[in-house]
Amino acid sequence: MGSSNPGHEPKLSRRRFGAAALGALGAMALGTGGAVASPAAGRPDFLGRRPREQMRGTWISTVANIDWPMAQGLSAGEQKAGLLARLDEAVARRLNTVVFQVRPTADAMFPSPYEPWSEFLTGVQGQDPGWDPLGFAVREAHKRDLQLHAWFNPFRVRNDTKAELLVADHPANVHPEWVVPYGGKLYYNPGIPEVRAFIRDCIMYAVRNYDIDAVHFDDYFYPYPVAGQEFDDDAQYAEYGGAYASRADWRRSNTDELMSGLSREIKAAKPRVQFGVSPFGVWRNKATDPELGSDTTAGAETYDSLFADTRKWVKEEWLDYICPQVYWNIGFAAADYAKLVPWWNDVVAGTNVDLYIGEALYKVGAAGQPEAWFDPAELSRHLAFCADYPQVKGNIYFSAKLLPQDPLGAVSRLVADHYGRPARAPR
Repeated sequence: MGSSNPGHEPKLSRRRFGAAALGALGAMALGTGGAVASPAAGRPDFLGRRPREQMRGTWISTVANIDWPMAQGLSAGEQKAGLLARLDEAVARRLNTVVFQVRPTADAMFPSPYEPWSEFLTGVQGQDPGWDPLGFAVREAHKRDLQLHAWFNPFRVRNDTKAELLVADHPANVHPEWVVPYGGKLYYNPGIPEVRAFIRDCIMYAVRNYDIDAVHFDDYFYPYPVAGQEFDDDAQYAEYGGAYASRADWRRSNTDELMSGLSREIKAAKPRVQFGVSPFGVWRNKATDPELGSDTTAGAETYDSLFADTRKWVKEEWLDYICPQVYWNIGFAAADYAKLVPWWNDVVAGTNVDLYIGEALYKVGAAGQPEAWFDPAELSRHLAFCADYPQVKGNIYFSAKLLPQDPLGAVSRLVADHYGRPARAPR
């Protein structure tokens, strides 16, 4: 995942809203027309407590064409129009950041010397779409005073086991010893040092050649556990794990090494480029770690299930921001939003790491969800709750296609309650 016309160092106006841009955004209409909504009569207005610098973001997922492109095999013009629509929707909702997935499955949404073109563009892995989506997205986002965070999935190779669909010169074919089948999918093995170095190289190419504002990871490190299956890294553990008390400690050291090494490389190449992670919302439950864990009973824990010590990454300040996916409603018994936000607030306190909260817009009005998600005010209440925690610098919504759909009117509601004024994205 390169560009024949790589990005250039940004002008300050790309990082900060000027007075004219702030005024223009302040006058923008929500959706397709009409004046910007104001808080409804009798509804609390939280704007007075909001800073002028605040993360307001959305994820644009490309894996399986979740948010973009809307289908595989569209023309370049149709793909560009669809991407511009996503950016314009973000602006219309007074957001200031898009998190654009550029490496969904060991592939690329830009011409890369390391990995093939993504199949989610044309339907065929390795087929040139005739344009550079990342370069286009960066330029068009910055024209709109949006930050562009480039989102990379580090270890996923395929969401199935169809290795025959990989292009012949795919790194997974060149180095089959790097690949582990697990849970019906293919993964790069994090326990191999050459794998970690290769992933950093893929990402650093984008950092050096594009005017991105951040490198972004989500919650996928070692794969989520699958009952009855073991991730086969016996050979690597035998070779590299001798100094560790357990395989789990060794696995965590592998993800630590990826994160710390990438953090150093990003800052050495372009100090202004941020490094952020959006992990699963629970680091460890209190039952697992009575001293440091959160008052939750979630089935997965990033420390033990994904071997990702996200709390350590904050304390070591390898990250510029962390955006835990607190994808539960206020009062949810196993993982209460009202307990997790304070826990993360305390983790980040005293560090130079910004805290954003990942919001489950996709749950609003969705079948099978708890009753709270059928209340159009649930997300607005989340933002009101966050306003009382000083480390919370904003929120990111999953995912972009739901902004125009506005399920139950929840997007319009939270924008009217909380985004009445434009805000700069934190830097």
